[in-house]
Amino acid sequence: MKIRAIYISSGHDFFGRHGKERLDHGINKVDAVECIAGKGLLGDRYFDHKEDYKGQITFFDWNVYERIQKDFDLPRLDPALFRRNILTSGIDLNTLIGQRFALQGLEFEGSEECRPCYWMDESVQTGVHEALKGFGGLRARILTSGTLAV
Repeated sequence: MKIRAIYISSGHDFFGRHGKERLDHGINKVDAVECIAGKGLLGDRYFDHKEDYKGQITFFDWNVYERIQKDFDLPRLDPALFRRNILTSGIDLNTLIGQRFALQGLEFEGSEECRPCYWMDESVQTGVHEALKGFGGLRARILTSGTLAV
């Protein structure tokens, strides 16, 4: 598995916002991020969110990003709009659900699909929510601390 990009955000734009407008905390592309076992990514909105949280880190498949670009004719689509932490290539992320895996010497445990929400239609384009079902990414727990880098 190869890391193509890393993103973190200090705040939630969509979480808990049903029936309200989205917020705009922005999302920052970084070259490296510190992973803290059992807590999350240093500087990210889900850091120390709650004990044993299953979404301490999220992964998104670069091939899915490119498919959305092509299928929706969005050649300048910014992958940050998906609001996932780690964009990867080289593995089907759904195969990691319920599995322990290593990346750059750190260990993770895939917990579940990072299911897309209806906000994807607002942040990317109408229809993207439906197109991402089954391909929304991977939520995982961080088992060992260390740094991930592009």
